[in-house]
Amino acid sequence: MNITIRPATSDDAGEIISIYAPYIRDTCITFETEVPTIMEFAARMENIINSYPYLICEANGCTAGYAYASKFHARAAYRYSAEASVYVSPEYHGKGIGKALYTRLLELLKEQGIYTVYAGVTLPNEKSVSLHKALGFTEVGIYHNAGYKLGKWLDVMWLEKPLRDYDDPCTA
Repeated sequence: MNITIRPATSDDAGEIISIYAPYIRDTCITFETEVPTIMEFAARMENIINSYPYLICEANGCTAGYAYASKFHARAAYRYSAEASVYVSPEYHGKGIGKALYTRLLELLKEQGIYTVYAGVTLPNEKSVSLHKALGFTEVGIYHNAGYKLGKWLDVMWLEKPLRDYDDPCTA
């Protein structure tokens, strides 16, 4: 399988929604409950792309997955941290797409000056937990009953990964 990872643009919104929509409609993996329009999603992407990497993976010319980082929290002291997400089309699960996307995303975040990356995983989701741990994320804790979707209360595991030594970012 020939894969290419490239920066996403808002023009990719339709392809990305085709991957994301089933997660919204049919799973608890995302807490989003309504599929956004292509226009809404493209605007979200533009907001993120202005500050963080947003990547798309093509496998043999087809969109197989995407990953992006976003602001961890709004306060200024959090500016050296980011939150990361990855979604892979089900037909490409287990083929290394998520790992390839995340590996490149983490490289770009380190180059950007991010010190720590966080990820939230709705439980149960052993595939996602395994992927994050294989990439060096460690569990921080679990938010219990953090969301309600598809008729059940859901826990979210938070994981973190340091990308660099914790020196003074103003002198680094």
